[in-house]
Amino acid sequence: MASGGETALEQCVLLKGMCVGDIRSYRDLEIWKIGVDLTVACYEITSGFPKEELFTLTSQIRRAAGSVPANIAEGHGRESTGEFVRFLQIAQGSLKELETHLIVCERIGLADASEIEGLMALSERLGRMMRGMIRSLQERRG
Repeated sequence: MASGGETALEQCVLLKGMCVGDIRSYRDLEIWKIGVDLTVACYEITSGFPKEELFTLTSQIRRAAGSVPANIAEGHGRESTGEFVRFLQIAQGSLKELETHLIVCERIGLADASEIEGLMALSERLGRMMRGMIRSLQERRG
């Protein structure tokens, strides 16, 4: 039974690794949608980076950002809840990697603090949602 503080996504009931109800595809998952939004925002911010950063921070930020929704999608497509949890945990690791690269960008002056703060806030929100989903999935698995 829901405690009232959970999101609709966290209340999703799982059966054999598939979300039942309104969740028919990974594209229906709010965490995937936010992950894609974060990735697009990271592409936009890095498009203004100097060309000499193309194969360093630009590439690392884009790769880490894209890895988040990709792992959510891949995990959702797996055959078991345990595999889904594992891929959500991998996505969390990529999210922390992304946050670290963003902090470095701010510190070395590649991006304004306000730009980075917005991305960090979105990243932290996504991280909280993924942690909640992982907990919910693990509790249902017993």
